[in-house]
Amino acid sequence: MNLPPHLQTLWQQLGIEPEVLQHKALCVFDEATELVNVETAIDGRIWQLTPAAAQAWWSMQAAALHDGIDLKIASAYRASSRQVELIQKKLDAGIGIDDILQVLAPPGCSEHHTGRAVDIFTPGGPVVTEEFETTAAFAWLSEHAGEFGFTLSFPRNNPYGYVYEPWHWCFHPADAAQHLGDRR
Repeated sequence: MNLPPHLQTLWQQLGIEPEVLQHKALCVFDEATELVNVETAIDGRIWQLTPAAAQAWWSMQAAALHDGIDLKIASAYRASSRQVELIQKKLDAGIGIDDILQVLAPPGCSEHHTGRAVDIFTPGGPVVTEEFETTAAFAWLSEHAGEFGFTLSFPRNNPYGYVYEPWHWCFHPADAAQHLGDRR
């Protein structure tokens, strides 16, 4: 797959080789165009998702709360331009691009661009660290997230070369329909 010209330019500016796309088996995602406000962070940031992902998130969040698990969003929709800023900040701090691409996707390749991905935490617990896997929230998600169409995107030893991210879950509408069909 070839990168669209605007992404080729961004990748070149950031020092990302085009071969990374095939080498890491990455996908180029369309940027979400229809977003709804889902949650407001303590610092006032507003997290957004696509309408379908938002409905699934709210349903999953309510079910978890019913079971005594308080799920919150640490990150949701992120524009490609924001991805560039995050990568540039790490480059400016002297981190090499190969190391950066273990924790951040190249612009255009982040599930956050789709408006369907959420980074999840529980109040008082670890936020976007591997320790999240030790929480009751992670155990609950592992057992129930699929019922709402959410899957863990980056398990240990994932084929994309990203670090293990137990906090990163993505909504897949077909998965939600499958699970809803299972309930009928």
